[in-house]
Amino acid sequence: MVTAARPRAYPLSVRHLGPNWYATVMGTAVVATAGAALAPHVPGLRGVLAAVWALSLALLVTLLGARAVHWTRHRDQARSHLLDPAAAPFYGCLAMALLAVGGGALTVGRDWIGLRAAVALDVVLFTAGTAVGFAAAVVVPYLMAVRHRVEAGQATPVWLLPLVAPMVSAAVGPLLVPHLPAGQARETLLLGCFALFGLSLLATLVMLPLVFARSLTGGPLPLALTPTLFLVLGPLGQSTTAVGAFADVAPGVVPAPYSEGFSALAVLYGVPVMGFALLWFWLATAHVVRARRQGMRFSMTWWSFTFPVGTCVTGAEALARHTGLVAYAGPAVLLYAVLVAAWGTAVVGTVRGLLRGELLTAPRPAPAAPRPVTARTTSGAVR
Repeated sequence: MVTAARPRAYPLSVRHLGPNWYATVMGTAVVATAGAALAPHVPGLRGVLAAVWALSLALLVTLLGARAVHWTRHRDQARSHLLDPAAAPFYGCLAMALLAVGGGALTVGRDWIGLRAAVALDVVLFTAGTAVGFAAAVVVPYLMAVRHRVEAGQATPVWLLPLVAPMVSAAVGPLLVPHLPAGQARETLLLGCFALFGLSLLATLVMLPLVFARSLTGGPLPLALTPTLFLVLGPLGQSTTAVGAFADVAPGVVPAPYSEGFSALAVLYGVPVMGFALLWFWLATAHVVRARRQGMRFSMTWWSFTFPVGTCVTGAEALARHTGLVAYAGPAVLLYAVLVAAWGTAVVGTVRGLLRGELLTAPRPAPAAPRPVTARTTSGAVR
């Protein structure tokens, strides 16, 4: 008698849980924070955003626990992630997840937990996220230079992740400025965030040409990596958000000539950078459409459609706030709709992949390919 084959069971294990999973936290938190500026115009939206932020907090706690187990029980795999040039950059996601949830606590989370608890939570997460982000910005490029032995032809937007983390600190840090004692404390934090802005911006300007040159001369990325092209939007939108945040809090914190300078910077820097972001958005979209037509399936890289787009929403909101132009307020709303759709798609795909046991299993060997780009990694970043 012939019996029907039963579906294979995939036990959930943290052995192959890579740092790329923190992208789920980042993508969820930015839905809440990016929608905050729209909330006054949409009845009931703020309560929904607070719930989404609470979900991001729950995801963060869960992943921190799971990753702690991973480092305790699977130290060999954790070490392999650090020594894998395709996996190590995702340690920047840990920092950005901490910072995104911390900033969301003051933006919308305070509606549920109260202002005092929100400030305390943000202080802890901002401090930890900034420290981890700075460490990632130093350690990952160092490992790439002395251990990973990467080549220019292997460049992908993933390389930007550890360098963008300090920019997220620069963007969310100003939220804490009004809650510090007036004087030295406020000015130190603001200028410290400005220093982090410069750190991340200059490092990104060094790395971005490698990514752009690779996309032009090395051919299209492997299908599963194509969504990572949207990661380039992260430093663009986040830096525009940061200069807008500096201008918001600078009056009364730094002397008059510099406070006006921050206001000018918010526009003079933000407008051209968001112009380039628009160019890259459509370029990346064209690549994704092509990859989709060629059979690109869901993978964890689809979370690249969330946080970077969210930073462009907050960047456009900052420009709308400082210019008063509908030309920026309108695109912010449209981009937010794209963000919500992308987040919903990523959530459905992730839940389905977990239920099927496809996302936490050992990655399959990479097929032979003529181009020197890794399509499968031990991190589980691409499946």
